Amino acid sequence: MTTEPTTPTSAPQRRPIWQRALAWLVVALVLLAVFGLYLDPDFMLTIAEQTWACF
Repeated sequence: MTTEPTTPTSAPQRRPIWQRALAWLVVALVLLAVFGLYLDPDFMLTIAEQTWACF
């Protein structure tokens, strides 16, 4: 049985700051869109009816 020589691995590189900032911006916009839907009474009524239909 032979042992494979191990090579030192470098730590995974982090994404550039602008990519992380862009990802957080997208997450924030999606959350704002979802929260915005909850301000619409018709949407809330639809969600309530669909939830009630499950039972």
